[in-house]
Amino acid sequence: MYDILRPALFAFSPETSHDLSLESLAAAHRLGLSRWFPKVPSCDPVQQWGLEFANPIGLAAGLDKNADYLDALGALGFGFVEVGTVTPRPQQGNPKPRLFRLQNSQAIINRMGFNNKGVDHLVTQVRKSQYPGVIGINIGKNKDTPEDRALDDYVYCLDRVYRYAGYVVVNLSSPNTPGLRNLQFGDALKTLLAGLQQRQQQLADQYGFKPILIKIAPDLNESEIDAISAVFNEFEVDGVVATNTTLARDAVSGERFAGEAGGLSGQPLFHASTEVLRAFRRYLKPTIPLIGVGGVLYGDDARVKKDAGADLVQIYSGFIYRGPRLIQECIEAWQD
Repeated sequence: MYDILRPALFAFSPETSHDLSLESLAAAHRLGLSRWFPKVPSCDPVQQWGLEFANPIGLAAGLDKNADYLDALGALGFGFVEVGTVTPRPQQGNPKPRLFRLQNSQAIINRMGFNNKGVDHLVTQVRKSQYPGVIGINIGKNKDTPEDRALDDYVYCLDRVYRYAGYVVVNLSSPNTPGLRNLQFGDALKTLLAGLQQRQQQLADQYGFKPILIKIAPDLNESEIDAISAVFNEFEVDGVVATNTTLARDAVSGERFAGEAGGLSGQPLFHASTEVLRAFRRYLKPTIPLIGVGGVLYGDDARVKKDAGADLVQIYSGFIYRGPRLIQECIEAWQD
């Protein structure tokens, strides 16, 4: 069915198609049509951080920034759904156009810029949701918040989402917020982790333990991965999400829109993100779980992520190009 609908959806601009698809999916869910959605294969649940994931395949952050479509997306069979990135205050993001399809490469370039309705709206939506699966909430900082005040924004969001999240992801790696990636390194990273863990402990005393994961970039060399891992090991972080989108364009050179600014996702990201995942698995303590994300277009890609060290896998761009059947393929491949 999705193969039939996709050409019509792709006839619209990427952002219009995105909005139309989600609104249509939500409408179908409200009408009770989600019972006709394809059923995912049976799978042994995955236990991680004291949580039970119905299956290891999740939706990455970015598709549903405000948790407006959480129930409808959850009905497709994801083992978990991550919403956000959300910031303390609403922000419009970057000027349009800011989303581009590179269809020959099954890729997407985005420079959305954390467009979202603010953390309070997201929390309201999560509280209303009937989705029974694990909900991840991805948090960021507002564009106009200085780097040296970034911790304030992350703690502000953490305070508001903690009670309602299965897990929280701290996004330090979007290429579309100036200076954000600097927080992945050195003293800035240590200051951030120390502040977040201090607040996490206080919140855990009230609401129980909720893991905080760090999402990192794929544009890291071996020495940078080694240094970041050393800090993660020192602080014994709860988990790492590898990876975000890339600034590299080698794999799409010459293709229309390849020169657009922003983060590249989809199939061309697969190799780089998987190698970074594999490197973090080498350097991190074995007790620190990894979520693998980046370029998963086929079921076998999920298996490769697993073999590289992923404990769970997320999809996004592949879901745009392949539709819900990608979830099924990934679950089947994961179990082979």
